[in-house]
Amino acid sequence: MPFPFNVYLLGFAAGFLASLLSLPLWRAWSLRVGLVDDPGHRKIHATPTPLAGGLAIMTGLLLPLLLAVAALQFNGLEASTIQRLGYGMNRRAVQLAAILIGAVGMVLLGWWDDKHELRPAAKFAGQLLIATVVAAAGVRITLFVESRIFSYAITILWILTVTNAFNFIDNMNGLCAGLGSIAAMSFALTAAIHGQYLVAGIAFLSCGAMLGFLPFNFPRATAFLGDAGSHLIGFLLAVLAILPHFYSSQHPKTLAVFSPLLILGVPLADLVWVVLLRWQLGKPFYVGDTNHVSHRLVQHGLSSTRAVLLLWLLAVLLCSLCLLLG
Repeated sequence: MPFPFNVYLLGFAAGFLASLLSLPLWRAWSLRVGLVDDPGHRKIHATPTPLAGGLAIMTGLLLPLLLAVAALQFNGLEASTIQRLGYGMNRRAVQLAAILIGAVGMVLLGWWDDKHELRPAAKFAGQLLIATVVAAAGVRITLFVESRIFSYAITILWILTVTNAFNFIDNMNGLCAGLGSIAAMSFALTAAIHGQYLVAGIAFLSCGAMLGFLPFNFPRATAFLGDAGSHLIGFLLAVLAILPHFYSSQHPKTLAVFSPLLILGVPLADLVWVVLLRWQLGKPFYVGDTNHVSHRLVQHGLSSTRAVLLLWLLAVLLCSLCLLLG
């Protein structure tokens, strides 16, 4: 019996509404406490803009999850749905707890960086700690290699890479959140097609939470993600790339394990591009500049809105190709 799609739709809608409705509250709070991005070097906005996006997206995740737990406890769903979700949550309880702790940790780390501009080494140390905790909880990549050390190393490297890829690509209104939403929807559909309902539910919820923020950030921004938001989006997508079983006895396509590289192709390609370019120019890879793919498109005559739309379209095409090949 297939998992009821209306549960996925409910999760998506709950994430969307919780994020959408909480954003004005977080925006007001950010203005009150001075959590804003001031105009300056490499900035195109003229007034201080609240860094409320990460807090809103986190609300879009946590609030529906708490309601889902309550629904399971008080039999608020169909019996078959409760049985399946309850089984999945119990089976992956440690992993889910680590993912939530990691998500909150990334938001706090990003928030602290937004507020106090952490040194790169300190920020990297925080990311490394969170990635290690998640890997230790069992959320790990194997790539058919029977080695625990390899599994830990490749998982930690993957989480760090994807997190920073989305942190780097958060350079134009709507770009990071839009790419994150597209990727999350792709992971959701992939997991749903293969009957991995718990992973699909988390991905639909994540997608809804990211989309709930987008109206406040694109095409004109009244709020930014901040490092809290870009760290959270990157972390969630890194984890969502690990959780689904792209290869199984029912789906024996070895190359399918590389599907996340296609789904996350735009931010990963942008990361590789800017890191190599900064290395070639003799600059530290973590120092921001205007050499991202989005900036190059604007330099070639596109408006920032059209540049973002073009990169969204490219991401949609890559994700569609992944779904067709999978």
